[in-house]
Amino acid sequence: MIDQSQLLRLLGLPQIAIDRVEITDAAVLEIHVHSTEEGTQCRSCGRRITEPHGLGEERRLRHLSIFEHRTEILIRPKRYRCPDCRDHPTTTQRVDWYDPRSGFTRAFEHSLMRALINSTLEDVAHKEAVTPEHLDGILDRCVPSQIDWTTLTALPVLGLDEIALTKGHGNFVVIVSARVEDTLSILAVLKDRKRATIEAFLRTIPKSLRRTVRVVCTDLYSGFIGAAKAVFGTHVAICADRFHVARLYRDAVETLRKTELRRLKRDLSKTEYGGLKNVQWILRKRESDLSAEERRIRARLFAYSPQLAQAHALSQALTEVYDMPLSKGQAKRKLSGWMRRVKNAEMTCFQSFLKTLRRHWDEITNYFTERHTSGFVEGLNNKIKVLKRRCYGLSNLRRLYQRVYLDLCGYRVFAR
Repeated sequence: MIDQSQLLRLLGLPQIAIDRVEITDAAVLEIHVHSTEEGTQCRSCGRRITEPHGLGEERRLRHLSIFEHRTEILIRPKRYRCPDCRDHPTTTQRVDWYDPRSGFTRAFEHSLMRALINSTLEDVAHKEAVTPEHLDGILDRCVPSQIDWTTLTALPVLGLDEIALTKGHGNFVVIVSARVEDTLSILAVLKDRKRATIEAFLRTIPKSLRRTVRVVCTDLYSGFIGAAKAVFGTHVAICADRFHVARLYRDAVETLRKTELRRLKRDLSKTEYGGLKNVQWILRKRESDLSAEERRIRARLFAYSPQLAQAHALSQALTEVYDMPLSKGQAKRKLSGWMRRVKNAEMTCFQSFLKTLRRHWDEITNYFTERHTSGFVEGLNNKIKVLKRRCYGLSNLRRLYQRVYLDLCGYRVFAR
C-alpha cells in the first residue's frame, strides 16, 4: 500500500500536501492537494505579503501519469491581502510547479517537450491526448525563439550556411550556428542571405562574445565572407570549407569527362565504348579503393583521352595537398605549384576554379591553420531537412528556430 509520503515522492511536486486521492469511473487519478508555502508577492507593490484572504478557484492540472493512469492535480491556490497598498488588493499565490496560464504542471509540459524531440506536434498530441494547440502554447512558454547570449561564454567556431525552406522555390534562409567543443548550438535562422541581413545579426553578438570568435566556417558565397570580414575584421579566420572547394575542382574534371565520353561515343565502336562501363564512379574513387578491374577500365579510358588523364591526375594531386599535414605557408607554396602545373598543361577545364582560388586565396588557405571544416554546419542542415520533411514543411522562422533548438538541446534542457 502506498502512503502519502511515497505518493508525494512519485508526484515530485515541491511544497504541497495531499488532502485526498480519488479514482474516477474513467480511471483518472485525481489528487487533491494544497500548498504548504506561506505568502506570495503583491501584484501591485511587489512586497512579500502573508495576510491570508481565502482561496481562489479550483485549478485542475494534468500531471505525469502514475502507473499508466492519467493523473490530475486539483488545487485551490491561496490568496493574500496586501496591508500596505491603497485599497489593499489581493493576490493569488504563484508556485513554481505550474504556470497560471497552463492546464498542465511544468513536469508534464517538460515531458511533452521531450516527446516532441525528433517527432511532430500531431504525433505527440495523439499519443498524449492533448491538442496541437496545447503543444504550440507549451513551445512558446518553454522553448526560446531566439538565442539568449547570457547562456554562452565563448563562440570559438561559427558556421554560416543557407537552406531552402521550400525546394525549388529559391526562398533561402541562413542558418547561423556555433560549435563549442563537442556542443552544437543554433544561433539564428535569418530571413534571407543578403549580406546586410547577415551582418546585422552578427553585430548583435555581444562584444565580449565577439572577441572569443576564432574561426568562421563557410562556403565561398561572397555575402557570408563579406559580412564576417566587416564584423570580425582580420583577427578572425574566415575558413572556406574544404569540401566545397573540392567540389569545384572535381566538377571541372566531371565536366571534361562528360565532354570526352560524348566524343568517344561518336568515335569508338559500340564494343569499345561498352568497355568503359561505370567510369563516372571509378574516377570518383580514391586510388586505394579501386579494384584491379576498375584500374584496367580507367587505364583504357585514359588511353582514349590523355587530356582527361591529365585533368584527373591534377585533381588527385590537389586532394593530396589537402591531405598533407601542412602549415598555411607550406600550403600556399604547394597550391601555387599546382596552379603552375595547370597553366603549363594548358588545362582549360580548371580556368573557373583558378579564378575562384585566386579570389578567395586567404579563405581557402585558412583551412590549413587549424583544419576546420563546415562538417558541423552540413550535419545541422541535414537535421533541419529531416525536420522539414517530418513536419511537412516549416515556413515560420520563429517556430523553425524553436524546433531546431529542441532537437539539439531538448534532452539536456528538459531532463527529468
